[in-house]
Amino acid sequence: MADPTYDVAMRAALEEARRALDSEDVPIGAVVLDAAGEVIGRGHNVRERDGDPIGHAELVAVREAAAAVGEWRLTGCTLVVTLEPCTMCAGAIVLARLDRLVFGAFDPKAGAVGSLWDVVRDRRLNHRPEVVPGVLRGECSALLDDFFAHQRLG
Repeated sequence: MADPTYDVAMRAALEEARRALDSEDVPIGAVVLDAAGEVIGRGHNVRERDGDPIGHAELVAVREAAAAVGEWRLTGCTLVVTLEPCTMCAGAIVLARLDRLVFGAFDPKAGAVGSLWDVVRDRRLNHRPEVVPGVLRGECSALLDDFFAHQRLG
């Protein structure tokens, strides 16, 4: 069951996701919260806008958070993202030492936090963040469903 304490942060991530629509990127958004729950990093997909294959919302938000704290270790921080991370982003979550990952919609085609793989909870890795799945799942899924429905029509 989703944790209502992350609803506000997920709504901020959804707002970021909507910003991706301006450049016709897939609407995925993310925020990083510090230990006090303050947003220290924001991001949305910029792959289309920047022509950047690694311009995923999670990586954009994690980079901004690292700059805000002045180091690559994001111990004590939480990443909140609208879609279950892919393998690349799941690896970055582990490497950044984030304490927690909160996500909205599951990604049965590319999800690496339980759907296809479970990178972040692999016992062979040196860090395993807590995972809180399904926060505002319906809203997160609806935004993506609408985007892809319009893509098919266009």
